[in-house]
Amino acid sequence: MSAIYQTHRYWMTQAIALAQGAGAAGEVPVGAVVVGSDNQLIAEAENRRERDRDPTGHAEILALRTAGQVLQTWHLEPCTLYVTLEPCPMCAGALLQARLGLLVYGADDPKTGAIRTVMNIPDSACSYHRLPVVGGILETPCREQLQTWFAERRQQRRSQKQNLL
Repeated sequence: MSAIYQTHRYWMTQAIALAQGAGAAGEVPVGAVVVGSDNQLIAEAENRRERDRDPTGHAEILALRTAGQVLQTWHLEPCTLYVTLEPCPMCAGALLQARLGLLVYGADDPKTGAIRTVMNIPDSACSYHRLPVVGGILETPCREQLQTWFAERRQQRRSQKQNLL
């Protein structure tokens, strides 16, 4: 296993732990970590849409905001963002606006994935920044975490409906 792959796995594990916290708080379990070129943690975040009542409260957006504040610049070329789920169109646009150096994600998003699955915003004509992307790092645990969380939510809703009858 290459050193780069081991590094990607390490940081994705950190993002998975953040996603676990989001899921426990009732959020869709997505976690994100921003790492600098020196392989040091700059920022981390988890989904907070429900808790903050903020439609932009995706893990990627929150991590980018924090990284910008820490580095005192919105230019994040030397940074890598690790996120457990393929970014949506909003987050893909934010990654391009930040001039992110590298995106590493876990699971594809078959409904709203805007990096490779449903759309490919980074490689589209509207993108002036070419974003290098590595997908599928720890894909199985990332996907299973999401699938388990959604299955539990569906079961809770069914139970609540049964209790009302």
